[in-house]
Amino acid sequence: MANNAFTFTIKRTALDEHYVPAENTRITTNFANLARGDSRQENLRNTLRMIDNRFNSLAHWDNPRGDRYAVELQIVSVEMSVAPGEGTDSFPLIEILQTTILDSQTGRRIDGIVGNNFSSYVRDYDFSVVLPAHMKANPGAFAPADFGDLHGKLFKHFLNSAAYRDNFGKPPVICLSVSSNKTYHRTGGEHPVLGSEYANDEFSPTDQYFAKMGMKVRYFMPRGSVAPFAFYHIGDLTGDYTDLELVSTVSTMETFQKIYRPEIYNANSPASEQYRPSLQCQDYSLTRIVYDREERSRLAVEQGRFVEERFIKPYRQVLDQWSASFAA
Repeated sequence: MANNAFTFTIKRTALDEHYVPAENTRITTNFANLARGDSRQENLRNTLRMIDNRFNSLAHWDNPRGDRYAVELQIVSVEMSVAPGEGTDSFPLIEILQTTILDSQTGRRIDGIVGNNFSSYVRDYDFSVVLPAHMKANPGAFAPADFGDLHGKLFKHFLNSAAYRDNFGKPPVICLSVSSNKTYHRTGGEHPVLGSEYANDEFSPTDQYFAKMGMKVRYFMPRGSVAPFAFYHIGDLTGDYTDLELVSTVSTMETFQKIYRPEIYNANSPASEQYRPSLQCQDYSLTRIVYDREERSRLAVEQGRFVEERFIKPYRQVLDQWSASFAA
């Protein structure tokens, strides 16, 4: 099957204080969780304020009052048609974030980085359906050899598509939490925005999964942060992006991680030279933002089942043929 058999459609939604999740939004998306319930507008305002404050603290040059910049966020939803032109429905594939930097001093709108957060239906299927079933059938085994292959190829196909090229000027950078079952050690390397570089001796399952998406990983703890982040990228992380672009990712994703994983990213003590993150840490502070982490974990399984029934099973033969012929 030709690689152009799958086409992509991009939709954008502003993530601001008026954001209301669409009915077809991936229900486990972190943003939809923040934007529900009695605290929804206060949640969103506080989150956006935290992002702007963190951005200005990092972009401190020519910014004496610490209020020069603001960050605008858009949720980028990617839908895929398996057989375009044959009346088939589009399937929601991934959601990422795009940042835009607003400079009040010059009036400029500056492109930030696309990626940042990463929500994926097929990843939910892999980690919530495929992997548990494999581990149950093979106690003590690792993930199957082809784990993440389809997802990785779909992601690469999207990056090579006209839809991506027409909308984005640079490859994505995804910024996620470091793994809570790996130990990280400071290398001595320093970057003016990304901060202290860390390394680990063994890739985590998430690192391996992103490698199949064509993405490398580096770990950095920015100035003022208390734990390193995993930055997944394709080209040269420190050479391909400007300082302001990198600041937009750090400020955005550190804010979300403080909300999602306060035990790690809002801990009261910074990471040491040898650091093993733990969600059992008790010495941390909570933000003023209401976030239902249990719901997010529970619904990931439901999303995985949704993918299995609506995407994998109906199109398995088509997907298998396409995957076998895919040229990276």
